Amino acid sequence: MTPEHPVWFTVLLNKLIGPLVAPLLVKMGFHPDPAAPIPNYIAMQVLVFLLIVAGALILRARLSVEKPGRFQHLMEVFLQFTESMCDDVIGHGGRRYLALIGTLGLFVLLCNLLGMIPSLATATGTIYVPLGCAVVTFLYYNYHGIRQHGVFGYLKHLSGPLWWLAFLILPVEVLSNTLRLLSLSVRLWANMVVGDLIERVFTTLVPILLPAVFVGLHFFVSFLQAYIFMILPAVYLSLAVSEEH
Repeated sequence: MTPEHPVWFTVLLNKLIGPLVAPLLVKMGFHPDPAAPIPNYIAMQVLVFLLIVAGALILRARLSVEKPGRFQHLMEVFLQFTESMCDDVIGHGGRRYLALIGTLGLFVLLCNLLGMIPSLATATGTIYVPLGCAVVTFLYYNYHGIRQHGVFGYLKHLSGPLWWLAFLILPVEVLSNTLRLLSLSVRLWANMVVGDLIERVFTTLVPILLPAVFVGLHFFVSFLQAYIFMILPAVYLSLAVSEEH
């Protein structure tokens, strides 16, 4: 496997905190490159985190009821969109899950879009990133399912309304829930890898005009996959916390 070329932010991060990170990774059982222990996909997630924090601080500093700026308008539209999704998909009390669903969507979207900047990389093009988001989603909705129904109540909820079919339905539901990890992660990862690959190939073959079409397609797919990573957790939450199976 050809080693990845570190982008400028990865190089910077390795220079700043690489010497501190490498010993910690060794203690955890990993074998990183001592000179560059932080790979691109980790560095891009750190960059996305910093962008979200910086955006939140800027938004808070410029928050205005009388004269909202463009950035505030944009974030209000995003907030209203997420609230509407929670209301429509989850129903009553759905807005209590807004923080996770909105953060997931924003995080995935920024991870997708960073790859469109020539000097950066697509974090979600590495399977560990979508898988990490899928694990967070899986743990979150199952936690709230247990919180809503209790441990035995949640198992009963998964078993369906017919007690005499529970021995069949429960294993199927457990397997189905586990496969959601695969579904969420592979869908996002495959779309971003293919998008990057197609864009790179056609940019090399036909460097004039045609690449713009695939850049636009990549842009559309980035938003679409972020939306999917919002709507599916909302659906899973609605199924987990609903009173009727």
